[in-house]
Amino acid sequence: MNQQTVDRTAMAEYLAQVLNIARFRDYCPNGLQVEGCARIGKVVSGVTASLALIEAAVAGDADAILVHHGYFWRGEDARIVGQKHHRLRLLLAHDINLFAYHLPLDMHPELGNNAQLARQLGLTAQSRFGEDDLGWLGVTDPAIDTVGKLAQAVERALGRAPQVIGDLAQPISQIGWCTGAAQNLLGEAIAAGVNVYLSGEISEPTVHLAREAGVAYLACGHHATERYGVQAVGAALANRFGIDHQFIDIANPV
Repeated sequence: MNQQTVDRTAMAEYLAQVLNIARFRDYCPNGLQVEGCARIGKVVSGVTASLALIEAAVAGDADAILVHHGYFWRGEDARIVGQKHHRLRLLLAHDINLFAYHLPLDMHPELGNNAQLARQLGLTAQSRFGEDDLGWLGVTDPAIDTVGKLAQAVERALGRAPQVIGDLAQPISQIGWCTGAAQNLLGEAIAAGVNVYLSGEISEPTVHLAREAGVAYLACGHHATERYGVQAVGAALANRFGIDHQFIDIANPV
């Protein structure tokens, strides 16, 4: 293991600046959510701060965990009971820091989930749409010119077949995308002129809206579409501070 370490506060300040967390009104606190040891030599990254990820971080002698989905969501039960108690107890017992970044990690133009998913799928961003410019607009690789070919590209890149609503033979003109649970952005994507929309999840009314608008919808998996931002940020931390980084993928079919 690399013996280089960084001060916890310095890491938090670096991430706050790089991800511009002050810009966002979010559903949870962004930044250091659980305080652990003062100096960090190894960071484990993952999509969600589940018990399985914490256990893997403990087994890997990590000093910090970096995730997209952390704790303390708006409207959730504030009591430290049940699974929240089990997770926090394990973090505190092993003095592990928990850093979590939600919308800032979706939005970053280079390190974020949308940017990193575009790299995986060969998408080129041209503009944004939606509140805080959360949705991305652009075009695909010229070789990926139909919905069916895009679905195949998604399966190759993400390791799972997307759920497709629409005609596989439909040509792609402009595509919109937003990782995770962004089905609520479909109406704004349609207004922005897309004929194909890609996200992590889909809901019952979304199917009807897509069909009626003639827009193909690809639901590619919440977890599957959001694996790449934390990896990019973890790599940036390792490069900036000379510390160790390991991405751990806790499988999730949703």
